[in-house]
Amino acid sequence: MKEKLYLTTTLPYVNADAHLGHVLEFVQADILVRYNRLIGKEVFFNIGTDEHGQKIWKKALEAGREPQEFADFYAARFRALMDSLHLATDDPNFNFIRTTDEHHIKAAQEFWRRCDTAGDIYKKAYKIKYCTGCELEKTDSELVGGKCPLHPNLEIEVIDEENYFFRFSKYQTALLELYDNTNFVVPAGRLKEIKNFVAGGLQDFSISRLKSKMPWGIPVPGDDDQVMYVWFDALTNYISAIGWPEDEKKFEKWWPVVQLAGKDNLRQQSAMWQAMLLSAGIEPSGRIIIHGFITSDGQKMSKSLGNVVDPLAVIEDYGAEALRYYLAREVTPFEDGDFTLEKFKQSYNANLANGLGNLTSRIIKMYQSYEVEEPTAELKPATEMIGEEFFREYRENLDNYEIGKAADFIWTQIGEADLYIQNTKPFSLYKTAPEEARKHVAYLIASLWRISVALEPFMPETAEKIQQAIKTKELAAPLFLRKE
Repeated sequence: MKEKLYLTTTLPYVNADAHLGHVLEFVQADILVRYNRLIGKEVFFNIGTDEHGQKIWKKALEAGREPQEFADFYAARFRALMDSLHLATDDPNFNFIRTTDEHHIKAAQEFWRRCDTAGDIYKKAYKIKYCTGCELEKTDSELVGGKCPLHPNLEIEVIDEENYFFRFSKYQTALLELYDNTNFVVPAGRLKEIKNFVAGGLQDFSISRLKSKMPWGIPVPGDDDQVMYVWFDALTNYISAIGWPEDEKKFEKWWPVVQLAGKDNLRQQSAMWQAMLLSAGIEPSGRIIIHGFITSDGQKMSKSLGNVVDPLAVIEDYGAEALRYYLAREVTPFEDGDFTLEKFKQSYNANLANGLGNLTSRIIKMYQSYEVEEPTAELKPATEMIGEEFFREYRENLDNYEIGKAADFIWTQIGEADLYIQNTKPFSLYKTAPEEARKHVAYLIASLWRISVALEPFMPETAEKIQQAIKTKELAAPLFLRKE
């Protein structure tokens, strides 16, 4: 039987169009999904949209639309973006989940019941400071100048009502035991961060809102006056996506999950959600992989600073493969990464147009012109070739989620192929020693094929174009045109 992997991203809110942070997570996840399928694993890929909560309800009111209509509009835009990014959406084990899906709503309500049966849900009156941007309670120590540092443009709200609470405090010891698995949260610095947070003591958190004040949510089972708090609802998607609770076989086949999340989701994904799973009698997640933010010249992107980059505009001007490349190689997988159009264009020209694109054009032209025989033995299927010793470093990096280092491996091979051309000069040698020149070109074709195999998870369309050019001895069009 094939080894299995269930991998998911977090679900972005549908209160606005996707930003580069969303795209970073989508691309990282897709690279890992495609790589694991390439090495022979059966992979379930879950991605989707978070559609309830105060943030979306308010935005819908501002737009003069019903919340469901508003959510439908943005969910469709997110789904279209995933295709534009060349995500592996055409696989039968790809799932696009929406938290307004009927099955998810029923699953979230059943999850509530199980936590309630465990004695972990109770009702009390309370008063807190709340950031709508984070959809989280904030203590005074977490605020800077009375504002949330992640959403300084939003006013902190005060919630004063009677809601249901989850006994988060009950699970401090169990969570610390879970963190004894040193690979549960990646990277190690984020594991240390969440261990310190949990060791410092846990406060029970609210998991519902009064329907009269905020009606856009899943109804609380047995209480028509309350709707579920958005985090309690949305986190349940990781199990509802694989058939829980009705389809036990599907759930058992795929669970536990590997989750990708941004650093602002560390607490929710690796502590709150894990405690909720333990309460419901479900095994914790398998691993949480935390990435950083996308900045612009070291500053957070914001409309007020005028440094927001529209990913769709980048795709339109440079193509999805170029954006995938930049996010994979030029942005560290675990810490904050910087993106400006100037940096992007420089990297595009140097590494794609003048690098990979130029190398491919030169090799295919010599392949075609010098009547070189196809090195058939070297052109093995990617799934067969990827297990060879040549790719050991590449595999080790991706097995450890080091996406950037794996991309560096590819560009090292591109550099070595360029150097091989400079040293052997087959274009000059062909005049005096055509057979020797053909041997060099055959070697270069085999090298280009290996490069294309390694590119498959990163730039699937580009990899396919290179392989097609090798098979037909013809490159239909340049892979990347230099942008001035």
